[in-house]
Amino acid sequence: MGCPAVLLLLLAFLTPGVAIRVPPAMKALSSLRASPPPRHTVAKKYSIHYIQQKVLARYLHACIIQLNHHKTSLVDHFGFTADETFKQRYLIADEHWKKNGGSILFYTGNEGDITWFCNNTGFMWDVADQLKAMLVFAEHRYYGESLPFGNKSFKDSRHLNFLTSEQALADFAVLIKHLKRTIPGAKNQPVIAVGGSYGGMLAAWFRMKYPHMVVGALAASAPIWHFGNLVPCGVFMEIVTKDFKRSGPNCSETIRSSWDAINRFARTGAGLRWLSEALGLCTALTNTEDVQRLKAWISETWINLAMVDYPYESDFLQPLPAWPIKVVCQYLKNPSVSDAQLLQNIFQALNVYYNYSGQASCLNISETTTSSLGTQGWSYQACTEMVMPFCTNGIDDMFEPHLWNLGEFSDDCFKQWGVRPRPAWIITMYGGKNISSHTNIIFSNGELDPWSGGGVTKDITDTLVAITIPEGAHHLDLRARNAFDPTTVLLARSLEVRHMKQWIRDFYASLRKKH
Repeated sequence: MGCPAVLLLLLAFLTPGVAIRVPPAMKALSSLRASPPPRHTVAKKYSIHYIQQKVLARYLHACIIQLNHHKTSLVDHFGFTADETFKQRYLIADEHWKKNGGSILFYTGNEGDITWFCNNTGFMWDVADQLKAMLVFAEHRYYGESLPFGNKSFKDSRHLNFLTSEQALADFAVLIKHLKRTIPGAKNQPVIAVGGSYGGMLAAWFRMKYPHMVVGALAASAPIWHFGNLVPCGVFMEIVTKDFKRSGPNCSETIRSSWDAINRFARTGAGLRWLSEALGLCTALTNTEDVQRLKAWISETWINLAMVDYPYESDFLQPLPAWPIKVVCQYLKNPSVSDAQLLQNIFQALNVYYNYSGQASCLNISETTTSSLGTQGWSYQACTEMVMPFCTNGIDDMFEPHLWNLGEFSDDCFKQWGVRPRPAWIITMYGGKNISSHTNIIFSNGELDPWSGGGVTKDITDTLVAITIPEGAHHLDLRARNAFDPTTVLLARSLEVRHMKQWIRDFYASLRKKH
Protein backbone atom coordinates (compact mmCIF):
# COMPACT_ATOMS: atom_id res chain seq x y z
CA MET A 1 0.00 0.00 0.00
CA GLY A 2 1.46 2.84 0.60
CA CYS A 3 -0.82 5.19 2.02
CA PRO A 4 -0.77 7.86 4.74
CA ALA A 5 -2.56 9.38 7.71
CA VAL A 6 -2.57 8.47 11.37
CA LEU A 7 -3.37 5.13 12.82
CA LEU A 8 -2.47 4.70 16.42
CA LEU A 9 -2.18 8.39 17.01
CA LEU A 10 -0.79 8.17 20.52
CA LEU A 11 1.86 5.62 19.62
CA ALA A 12 4.51 8.17 18.81
CA PHE A 13 6.71 6.15 16.54
CA LEU A 14 9.27 8.38 14.86
CA THR A 15 10.29 7.18 11.45
CA PRO A 16 14.10 7.21 11.29
CA GLY A 17 15.25 10.47 9.77
CA VAL A 18 11.73 11.84 9.48
CA ALA A 19 10.03 13.90 12.15
CA ILE A 20 6.43 13.36 11.11
CA ARG A 21 4.69 10.56 12.95
CA VAL A 22 3.66 7.87 10.51
CA PRO A 23 1.31 5.38 12.20
CA PRO A 24 2.17 1.68 12.18
CA ALA A 25 -0.30 0.75 9.44
CA MET A 26 0.85 3.56 7.17
CA LYS A 27 4.49 2.91 7.83
CA ALA A 28 3.94 -0.78 7.26
CA LEU A 29 2.52 -0.15 3.80
CA SER A 30 5.45 2.06 2.87
CA SER A 31 8.08 -0.34 4.14
CA LEU A 32 6.33 -3.25 2.50
CA ARG A 33 6.70 -1.65 -0.88
CA ALA A 34 10.21 -0.35 -0.33
CA SER A 35 12.27 -3.22 0.93
CA PRO A 36 15.35 -4.43 -0.95
CA PRO A 37 15.17 -7.52 -3.17
CA PRO A 38 14.70 -10.72 -1.16
CA ARG A 39 17.80 -12.85 -1.01
CA HIS A 40 15.99 -15.80 -2.59
CA THR A 41 14.51 -13.81 -5.46
CA VAL A 42 15.76 -14.72 -8.92
CA ALA A 43 16.85 -11.59 -10.74
CA LYS A 44 14.75 -10.92 -13.81
CA LYS A 45 16.17 -9.94 -17.17
CA TYR A 46 15.18 -6.47 -18.21
CA SER A 47 16.66 -3.39 -19.82
CA ILE A 48 16.84 -0.06 -18.01
CA HIS A 49 15.64 3.13 -19.67
CA TYR A 50 15.05 6.76 -18.74
CA ILE A 51 12.59 9.32 -20.00
CA GLN A 52 12.85 13.03 -19.37
CA GLN A 53 9.84 14.35 -17.48
CA LYS A 54 9.22 18.04 -16.98
CA VAL A 55 9.51 19.61 -13.55
CA LEU A 56 7.98 22.96 -12.70
CA ALA A 57 10.65 25.10 -11.06
CA ARG A 58 8.75 28.27 -10.40
CA TYR A 59 10.44 28.61 -7.03
CA LEU A 60 13.50 26.51 -7.76
CA HIS A 61 15.68 28.59 -10.03
CA ALA A 62 18.86 27.13 -8.52
CA CYS A 63 17.90 23.60 -9.52
CA ILE A 64 19.57 22.38 -12.69
CA ILE A 65 18.45 19.11 -14.26
CA GLN A 66 20.93 17.51 -16.62
CA LEU A 67 19.58 16.30 -19.95
CA ASN A 68 21.02 13.04 -21.18
CA HIS A 69 19.56 12.87 -24.68
CA HIS A 70 16.29 11.41 -23.51
CA LYS A 71 12.80 12.46 -24.42
CA THR A 72 11.65 15.61 -22.64
CA SER A 73 8.30 15.58 -20.87
CA LEU A 74 6.73 17.68 -18.14
CA VAL A 75 7.01 17.20 -14.37
CA ASP A 76 4.37 19.71 -13.61
CA HIS A 77 2.11 18.27 -16.28
CA PHE A 78 -0.57 20.79 -15.37
CA GLY A 79 1.35 24.07 -15.60
CA PHE A 80 2.65 26.07 -18.54
CA THR A 81 5.36 28.37 -17.19
CA ALA A 82 8.46 26.18 -16.99
CA ASP A 83 10.23 23.47 -18.94
CA GLU A 84 12.67 21.92 -16.45
CA THR A 85 12.89 18.14 -16.67
CA PHE A 86 14.01 15.09 -14.74
CA LYS A 87 14.86 11.54 -15.68
CA GLN A 88 12.19 8.97 -14.96
CA ARG A 89 13.48 5.41 -14.89
CA TYR A 90 11.58 2.51 -16.38
CA LEU A 91 12.43 -1.11 -17.08
CA ILE A 92 11.48 -3.22 -20.09
CA ALA A 93 11.41 -7.00 -20.51
CA ASP A 94 10.37 -8.19 -23.97
CA GLU A 95 11.45 -11.82 -24.11
CA HIS A 96 7.89 -13.03 -24.77
CA TRP A 97 6.57 -9.99 -26.56
CA LYS A 98 5.04 -10.45 -30.00
CA LYS A 99 4.64 -7.51 -32.32
CA ASN A 100 1.68 -9.22 -33.95
CA GLY A 101 -1.19 -9.73 -31.56
CA GLY A 102 0.83 -8.93 -28.46
CA SER A 103 0.17 -6.72 -25.48
CA ILE A 104 1.94 -4.50 -22.95
CA LEU A 105 1.68 -5.06 -19.20
CA PHE A 106 2.48 -1.76 -17.53
CA TYR A 107 3.38 -1.78 -13.83
CA THR A 108 2.36 1.47 -12.17
CA GLY A 109 5.27 1.87 -9.77
CA ASN A 110 4.68 2.88 -6.19
CA GLU A 111 6.76 4.22 -3.32
CA GLY A 112 10.09 2.49 -3.84
CA ASP A 113 12.86 1.41 -6.18
CA ILE A 114 11.37 0.06 -9.41
CA THR A 115 13.90 -2.78 -9.67
CA TRP A 116 12.44 -4.21 -6.46
CA PHE A 117 8.94 -4.25 -7.94
CA CYS A 118 10.29 -5.71 -11.16
CA ASN A 119 11.86 -8.64 -9.34
CA ASN A 120 8.94 -9.19 -6.97
CA THR A 121 5.92 -9.06 -9.25
CA GLY A 122 6.33 -12.61 -10.50
CA PHE A 123 2.76 -12.81 -11.79
CA MET A 124 3.62 -10.52 -14.70
CA TRP A 125 6.60 -12.66 -15.63
CA ASP A 126 4.55 -15.84 -15.30
CA VAL A 127 1.81 -14.68 -17.69
CA ALA A 128 3.97 -12.79 -20.20
CA ASP A 129 4.21 -15.77 -22.52
CA GLN A 130 0.50 -16.50 -22.83
CA LEU A 131 -0.33 -12.81 -23.22
CA LYS A 132 2.56 -12.27 -25.68
CA ALA A 133 3.38 -9.34 -23.48
CA MET A 134 6.09 -6.77 -23.17
CA LEU A 135 6.60 -5.94 -19.50
CA VAL A 136 7.15 -2.31 -18.51
CA PHE A 137 7.88 -1.22 -14.94
CA ALA A 138 7.62 2.54 -14.47
CA GLU A 139 9.25 4.15 -11.47
CA HIS A 140 7.17 6.59 -9.41
CA ARG A 141 8.53 10.12 -9.24
CA TYR A 142 10.51 10.91 -6.07
CA TYR A 143 11.40 7.24 -5.52
CA GLY A 144 14.34 5.11 -6.54
CA GLU A 145 16.41 7.03 -9.08
CA SER A 146 13.53 9.16 -10.40
CA LEU A 147 14.24 12.23 -8.30
CA PRO A 148 13.05 15.49 -9.91
CA PHE A 149 15.59 17.63 -8.05
CA GLY A 150 18.30 15.11 -7.29
CA ASN A 151 19.50 15.24 -3.71
CA LYS A 152 17.39 18.37 -3.16
CA SER A 153 14.14 16.56 -3.94
CA PHE A 154 13.20 16.23 -0.26
CA LYS A 155 14.66 19.56 0.86
CA ASP A 156 11.33 21.25 1.56
CA SER A 157 7.68 21.38 0.53
CA ARG A 158 8.46 23.53 -2.51
CA HIS A 159 10.64 20.80 -3.94
CA LEU A 160 8.09 18.15 -2.92
CA ASN A 161 5.12 20.05 -4.28
CA PHE A 162 5.05 17.85 -7.38
CA LEU A 163 4.82 14.57 -5.50
CA THR A 164 1.17 13.67 -6.09
CA SER A 165 -0.70 10.71 -7.51
CA GLU A 166 -2.03 12.96 -10.29
CA GLN A 167 1.45 13.91 -11.44
CA ALA A 168 2.56 10.27 -11.24
CA LEU A 169 -0.35 9.16 -13.41
CA ALA A 170 0.49 11.84 -15.94
CA ASP A 171 4.09 10.55 -15.96
CA PHE A 172 2.77 7.10 -16.82
CA ALA A 173 0.60 8.47 -19.62
CA VAL A 174 3.49 10.40 -21.16
CA LEU A 175 5.70 7.33 -20.88
CA ILE A 176 3.19 5.10 -22.68
CA LYS A 177 2.93 7.64 -25.50
CA HIS A 178 6.73 7.66 -25.69
CA LEU A 179 6.93 3.86 -25.83
CA LYS A 180 4.31 3.59 -28.54
CA ARG A 181 6.06 6.23 -30.61
CA THR A 182 9.60 4.90 -30.26
CA ILE A 183 9.30 1.09 -30.10
CA PRO A 184 8.51 -0.46 -33.48
CA GLY A 185 5.40 -2.62 -33.22
CA ALA A 186 4.10 -1.11 -29.98
CA LYS A 187 1.94 1.63 -31.47
CA ASN A 188 -1.21 -0.42 -32.00
CA GLN A 189 -1.01 -2.71 -29.00
CA PRO A 190 -3.26 -2.82 -25.93
CA VAL A 191 -1.79 -1.72 -22.62
CA ILE A 192 -2.96 -3.17 -19.30
CA ALA A 193 -2.07 -1.44 -16.03
CA VAL A 194 -0.95 -3.68 -13.17
CA GLY A 195 -0.14 -2.69 -9.61
CA GLY A 196 -0.25 -3.82 -6.00
CA SER A 197 -0.97 -1.89 -2.81
CA TYR A 198 -0.47 1.84 -3.53
CA GLY A 199 0.58 0.74 -7.02
CA GLY A 200 -2.76 -1.06 -7.28
CA MET A 201 -4.54 2.15 -6.39
CA LEU A 202 -2.58 3.90 -9.11
CA ALA A 203 -3.45 1.16 -11.62
CA ALA A 204 -7.17 1.57 -10.91
CA TRP A 205 -6.97 5.36 -10.97
CA PHE A 206 -4.95 5.25 -14.19
CA ARG A 207 -7.72 3.31 -15.93
CA MET A 208 -10.28 5.77 -14.54
CA LYS A 209 -8.41 8.91 -15.59
CA TYR A 210 -6.73 7.66 -18.78
CA PRO A 211 -9.07 5.02 -20.27
CA HIS A 212 -7.71 5.79 -23.73
CA MET A 213 -4.21 4.78 -22.56
CA VAL A 214 -4.95 1.42 -20.95
CA VAL A 215 -7.66 -1.08 -21.88
CA GLY A 216 -7.95 -2.34 -18.32
CA ALA A 217 -6.29 -2.57 -14.93
CA LEU A 218 -5.47 -5.18 -12.31
CA ALA A 219 -5.55 -3.45 -8.94
CA ALA A 220 -4.29 -5.91 -6.33
CA SER A 221 -4.75 -5.15 -2.63
CA ALA A 222 -5.67 -1.58 -3.52
CA PRO A 223 -7.44 0.23 -0.62
CA ILE A 224 -9.03 2.92 -2.80
CA TRP A 225 -11.89 3.35 -0.31
CA HIS A 226 -9.79 3.86 2.81
CA PHE A 227 -10.45 7.60 2.73
CA GLY A 228 -12.84 9.92 4.52
CA ASN A 229 -15.80 8.01 5.92
CA LEU A 230 -16.03 5.48 3.11
CA VAL A 231 -15.09 2.65 5.48
CA PRO A 232 -14.95 2.50 9.30
CA CYS A 233 -11.63 3.73 10.65
CA GLY A 234 -11.21 0.56 12.73
CA VAL A 235 -11.60 -2.00 9.95
CA PHE A 236 -7.87 -2.37 9.25
CA MET A 237 -6.87 -3.33 12.77
CA GLU A 238 -9.90 -5.55 13.17
CA ILE A 239 -8.69 -7.66 10.23
CA VAL A 240 -5.19 -7.82 11.70
CA THR A 241 -6.77 -9.10 14.91
CA LYS A 242 -8.87 -11.71 13.08
CA ASP A 243 -5.71 -13.05 11.42
CA PHE A 244 -4.16 -13.70 14.82
CA LYS A 245 -7.40 -14.99 16.30
CA ARG A 246 -7.79 -17.60 13.57
CA SER A 247 -4.15 -18.67 13.82
CA GLY A 248 -4.11 -19.90 17.40
CA PRO A 249 -6.24 -20.14 20.55
CA ASN A 250 -5.95 -17.06 22.76
CA CYS A 251 -3.35 -15.52 20.44
CA SER A 252 -5.04 -12.16 19.92
CA GLU A 253 -6.15 -12.10 23.56
CA THR A 254 -2.55 -12.54 24.70
CA ILE A 255 -1.43 -9.63 22.55
CA ARG A 256 -4.27 -7.49 23.89
CA SER A 257 -3.11 -8.27 27.47
CA SER A 258 0.50 -7.42 26.66
CA TRP A 259 -0.02 -3.65 26.49
CA ASP A 260 -1.07 -3.35 30.12
CA ALA A 261 1.78 -5.65 31.11
CA ILE A 262 4.24 -3.34 29.35
CA ASN A 263 2.66 -0.30 30.99
CA ARG A 264 2.97 -1.82 34.45
CA PHE A 265 6.66 -2.62 34.00
CA ALA A 266 7.28 0.85 32.52
CA ARG A 267 6.28 2.62 35.74
CA THR A 268 9.72 2.23 37.29
CA GLY A 269 13.33 2.44 36.22
CA ALA A 270 13.86 -1.17 37.27
CA GLY A 271 10.87 -2.18 35.16
CA LEU A 272 12.27 -0.38 32.12
CA ARG A 273 15.58 -2.18 32.55
CA TRP A 274 13.78 -5.50 32.85
CA LEU A 275 11.74 -4.80 29.71
CA SER A 276 14.88 -3.87 27.76
CA GLU A 277 16.59 -7.11 28.75
CA ALA A 278 13.57 -9.41 28.49
CA LEU A 279 12.76 -8.17 24.99
CA GLY A 280 16.40 -8.29 23.90
CA LEU A 281 16.42 -4.65 22.79
CA CYS A 282 19.54 -3.17 21.25
CA THR A 283 18.94 0.12 23.06
CA ALA A 284 17.65 0.34 26.62
CA LEU A 285 14.33 2.00 27.36
CA THR A 286 14.75 5.08 29.53
CA ASN A 287 11.52 7.11 29.40
CA THR A 288 7.85 7.21 28.46
CA GLU A 289 8.59 8.19 24.86
CA ASP A 290 10.77 5.10 24.46
CA VAL A 291 7.92 2.94 25.74
CA GLN A 292 5.51 4.49 23.24
CA ARG A 293 8.00 3.80 20.47
CA LEU A 294 8.33 0.22 21.73
CA LYS A 295 4.59 -0.34 21.60
CA ALA A 296 4.33 1.24 18.15
CA TRP A 297 7.16 -1.02 16.95
CA ILE A 298 5.44 -4.11 18.33
CA SER A 299 2.14 -3.01 16.77
CA GLU A 300 3.78 -2.54 13.41
CA THR A 301 5.32 -6.01 13.70
CA TRP A 302 1.88 -7.61 14.11
CA ILE A 303 0.61 -5.54 11.17
CA ASN A 304 3.50 -6.62 8.95
CA LEU A 305 2.93 -10.25 9.86
CA ALA A 306 -0.72 -9.93 8.83
CA MET A 307 0.26 -8.48 5.46
CA VAL A 308 2.88 -11.14 4.67
CA ASP A 309 1.14 -14.19 6.13
CA TYR A 310 2.09 -16.24 3.09
CA PRO A 311 1.70 -20.02 2.79
CA TYR A 312 5.39 -20.58 2.13
CA GLU A 313 8.73 -19.35 3.42
CA SER A 314 9.42 -15.84 2.19
CA ASP A 315 12.03 -13.13 2.45
CA PHE A 316 9.78 -10.19 1.65
CA LEU A 317 10.17 -7.90 4.65
CA GLN A 318 12.15 -10.27 6.81
CA PRO A 319 13.07 -13.96 6.44
CA LEU A 320 9.91 -15.72 7.62
CA PRO A 321 8.50 -19.24 7.86
CA ALA A 322 5.40 -20.40 6.04
CA TRP A 323 2.20 -19.11 7.66
CA PRO A 324 4.27 -17.01 10.08
CA ILE A 325 1.33 -15.94 12.27
CA LYS A 326 0.65 -19.58 13.14
CA VAL A 327 4.27 -19.90 14.22
CA VAL A 328 4.03 -16.68 16.26
CA CYS A 329 0.84 -17.82 17.93
CA GLN A 330 2.52 -20.96 19.25
CA TYR A 331 4.11 -18.68 21.85
CA LEU A 332 0.94 -16.74 22.64
CA LYS A 333 -1.51 -19.28 24.03
CA ASN A 334 -2.20 -17.99 27.53
CA PRO A 335 -3.09 -14.38 28.37
CA SER A 336 -3.51 -15.23 32.06
CA VAL A 337 0.13 -15.90 32.97
CA SER A 338 2.20 -13.41 34.98
CA ASP A 339 3.27 -10.17 33.34
CA ALA A 340 6.87 -11.36 33.21
CA GLN A 341 5.99 -14.68 31.57
CA LEU A 342 3.59 -13.01 29.13
CA LEU A 343 6.24 -10.56 27.94
CA GLN A 344 8.83 -13.29 27.65
CA ASN A 345 6.36 -15.06 25.39
CA ILE A 346 5.93 -11.85 23.41
CA PHE A 347 9.71 -11.79 22.97
CA GLN A 348 9.64 -15.33 21.55
CA ALA A 349 6.89 -14.27 19.15
CA LEU A 350 8.80 -11.17 18.05
CA ASN A 351 11.83 -13.33 17.48
CA VAL A 352 9.97 -15.26 14.79
CA TYR A 353 9.74 -12.04 12.78
CA TYR A 354 13.09 -10.48 13.59
CA ASN A 355 15.33 -13.47 14.10
CA TYR A 356 14.01 -16.40 12.09
CA SER A 357 17.43 -16.59 10.48
CA GLY A 358 19.06 -16.76 13.92
CA GLN A 359 21.50 -13.99 13.06
CA ALA A 360 20.13 -11.10 15.15
CA SER A 361 21.98 -10.44 18.41
CA CYS A 362 19.36 -7.92 19.60
CA LEU A 363 16.10 -6.34 18.47
CA ASN A 364 16.16 -2.79 17.12
CA ILE A 365 12.91 -0.92 17.66
CA SER A 366 13.84 1.53 14.91
CA GLU A 367 13.54 -1.18 12.28
CA THR A 368 10.68 -3.40 11.20
CA THR A 369 11.94 -4.26 7.73
CA THR A 370 15.30 -4.72 6.12
CA SER A 371 15.21 -1.20 4.66
CA SER A 372 13.39 2.13 4.88
CA LEU A 373 13.60 3.21 1.26
CA GLY A 374 11.01 5.76 0.23
CA THR A 375 10.16 6.85 3.77
CA GLN A 376 10.58 10.59 3.21
CA GLY A 377 8.45 10.69 0.09
CA TRP A 378 5.74 8.62 1.71
CA SER A 379 5.73 10.84 4.79
CA TYR A 380 5.00 13.82 2.54
CA GLN A 381 2.30 11.97 0.62
CA ALA A 382 0.71 11.00 3.93
CA CYS A 383 0.63 14.69 4.84
CA THR A 384 -1.01 15.89 1.65
CA GLU A 385 -3.54 13.82 -0.28
CA MET A 386 -3.10 10.21 0.91
CA VAL A 387 -4.98 10.68 4.18
CA MET A 388 -6.36 7.40 5.52
CA PRO A 389 -8.18 7.37 8.88
CA PHE A 390 -7.30 4.64 11.39
CA CYS A 391 -8.53 3.97 14.90
CA THR A 392 -8.67 1.22 17.51
CA ASN A 393 -10.95 0.53 20.47
CA GLY A 394 -9.22 -2.38 22.23
CA ILE A 395 -12.43 -4.44 22.07
CA ASP A 396 -12.93 -5.37 18.43
CA ASP A 397 -9.17 -5.38 17.98
CA MET A 398 -6.12 -6.43 20.00
CA PHE A 399 -4.54 -2.98 20.26
CA GLU A 400 -4.68 -0.12 22.75
CA PRO A 401 -7.61 2.26 22.16
CA HIS A 402 -6.80 5.30 20.03
CA LEU A 403 -9.05 7.72 18.22
CA TRP A 404 -8.48 9.15 14.77
CA ASN A 405 -7.46 12.77 15.29
CA LEU A 406 -7.11 14.68 12.05
CA GLY A 407 -6.31 17.95 13.80
CA GLU A 408 -3.33 16.53 15.64
CA PHE A 409 -2.10 14.81 12.50
CA SER A 410 -2.45 18.03 10.53
CA ASP A 411 -0.41 19.92 13.12
CA ASP A 412 2.34 17.29 12.94
CA CYS A 413 2.40 17.57 9.16
CA PHE A 414 2.66 21.32 9.29
CA LYS A 415 5.56 21.15 11.73
CA GLN A 416 7.42 18.73 9.48
CA TRP A 417 6.63 19.87 5.94
CA GLY A 418 4.81 23.20 6.23
CA VAL A 419 1.72 21.64 4.59
CA ARG A 420 -1.65 20.50 5.83
CA PRO A 421 -3.50 17.42 4.56
CA ARG A 422 -6.54 17.58 2.31
CA PRO A 423 -8.49 14.55 3.52
CA ALA A 424 -11.32 14.87 0.99
CA TRP A 425 -9.18 15.37 -2.10
CA ILE A 426 -8.70 11.74 -3.13
CA ILE A 427 -12.44 11.16 -3.03
CA THR A 428 -13.00 14.33 -5.05
CA MET A 429 -10.35 13.41 -7.59
CA TYR A 430 -11.14 9.71 -8.07
CA GLY A 431 -14.81 9.44 -7.14
CA GLY A 432 -14.82 7.46 -3.91
CA LYS A 433 -17.52 4.82 -4.24
CA ASN A 434 -19.14 6.53 -7.23
CA ILE A 435 -17.09 4.73 -9.88
CA SER A 436 -19.72 2.67 -11.71
CA SER A 437 -19.23 4.66 -14.92
CA HIS A 438 -15.75 3.15 -15.33
CA THR A 439 -14.97 -0.20 -16.91
CA ASN A 440 -12.42 -3.00 -17.05
CA ILE A 441 -10.88 -2.95 -13.60
CA ILE A 442 -10.15 -6.05 -11.53
CA PHE A 443 -9.97 -5.45 -7.78
CA SER A 444 -8.30 -8.41 -6.08
CA ASN A 445 -8.07 -8.74 -2.32
CA GLY A 446 -6.91 -11.41 0.09
CA GLU A 447 -9.15 -11.95 3.09
CA LEU A 448 -6.07 -12.14 5.32
CA ASP A 449 -4.84 -8.75 4.14
CA PRO A 450 -5.83 -5.90 6.48
CA TRP A 451 -5.87 -3.53 3.52
CA SER A 452 -8.83 -5.45 2.10
CA GLY A 453 -11.00 -3.49 4.53
CA GLY A 454 -10.53 -0.42 2.35
CA GLY A 455 -10.69 -2.30 -0.93
CA VAL A 456 -13.42 -3.17 -3.42
CA THR A 457 -14.57 -6.64 -2.40
CA LYS A 458 -17.84 -6.95 -4.33
CA ASP A 459 -18.58 -6.59 -8.04
CA ILE A 460 -19.78 -3.11 -8.93
CA THR A 461 -20.67 -3.86 -12.55
CA ASP A 462 -19.91 -6.74 -14.89
CA THR A 463 -16.64 -5.03 -15.84
CA LEU A 464 -15.69 -3.64 -12.42
CA VAL A 465 -15.12 -6.98 -10.77
CA ALA A 466 -13.89 -8.06 -7.38
CA ILE A 467 -11.85 -11.21 -6.81
CA THR A 468 -11.50 -12.39 -3.23
CA ILE A 469 -8.77 -14.80 -2.15
CA PRO A 470 -9.78 -16.44 1.14
CA GLU A 471 -6.26 -17.62 1.96
CA GLY A 472 -4.50 -14.59 0.53
CA ALA A 473 -2.41 -11.96 2.31
CA HIS A 474 -1.18 -8.71 0.75
CA HIS A 475 -1.30 -9.03 -3.07
CA LEU A 476 -0.45 -12.73 -2.97
CA ASP A 477 -1.79 -13.00 -6.51
CA LEU A 478 0.97 -10.72 -7.84
CA ARG A 479 3.71 -12.91 -6.40
CA ALA A 480 5.39 -15.57 -8.51
CA ARG A 481 3.98 -19.08 -8.75
CA ASN A 482 4.86 -21.28 -5.82
CA ALA A 483 4.30 -24.97 -5.21
CA PHE A 484 2.57 -24.09 -1.94
CA ASP A 485 0.12 -21.60 -3.43
CA PRO A 486 -3.41 -22.34 -2.20
CA THR A 487 -5.95 -23.31 -4.83
CA THR A 488 -7.80 -20.05 -4.24
CA VAL A 489 -4.92 -17.91 -5.50
CA LEU A 490 -4.42 -20.17 -8.53
CA LEU A 491 -8.07 -19.67 -9.39
CA ALA A 492 -7.78 -15.92 -8.84
CA ARG A 493 -4.83 -15.62 -11.20
CA SER A 494 -6.62 -17.73 -13.80
CA LEU A 495 -9.64 -15.45 -13.64
CA GLU A 496 -7.45 -12.35 -13.86
CA VAL A 497 -5.77 -13.67 -17.00
CA ARG A 498 -9.16 -14.56 -18.50
CA HIS A 499 -10.30 -10.94 -18.08
CA MET A 500 -7.04 -9.66 -19.56
CA LYS A 501 -7.35 -11.89 -22.60
CA GLN A 502 -10.88 -10.60 -23.16
CA TRP A 503 -9.69 -7.00 -22.97
CA ILE A 504 -6.98 -7.80 -25.52
CA ARG A 505 -9.48 -9.51 -27.85
CA ASP A 506 -11.85 -6.57 -27.58
CA PHE A 507 -9.04 -4.15 -28.37
CA TYR A 508 -8.01 -5.96 -31.55
CA ALA A 509 -11.62 -6.45 -32.62
CA SER A 510 -12.17 -2.71 -32.32
CA LEU A 511 -8.94 -2.03 -34.19
CA ARG A 512 -10.03 -4.26 -37.08
CA LYS A 513 -13.34 -2.40 -37.33
CA LYS A 514 -11.52 0.90 -37.64
CA HIS A 515 -9.41 -0.42 -40.49
